[in-house]
Amino acid sequence: MTVMTMHFGNTITPADFPELKMLVWNRDPRRPIDAEEVFALYERNWHFVDRDHLTEQEALLIDELGEEFGQGFKLM
Repeated sequence: MTVMTMHFGNTITPADFPELKMLVWNRDPRRPIDAEEVFALYERNWHFVDRDHLTEQEALLIDELGEEFGQGFKLM
C-alpha cells in the first residue's frame, strides 16, 4: 500500500526542504525518499532540526507526515 501526504505525495525530495536536506547528509538529497521514511528520519533526528529555520512548506510537510505516520504524536 502506498501512503500519500495530502500536499506532497508518496515520495519527498530532501533537497526541497532545508532541514531535511541537512538530515540526509550521507545520501544524495535530490533522490526522492518514501514519505514514511522521511517521517522516520525527522523523528529519529528531531533534536538536530532547527525549528526556527523551518520554511512554511517544510512545517506543513512535517505536520502532514505526523498526521499520517505519527499515530497521534506530533513532532512540533
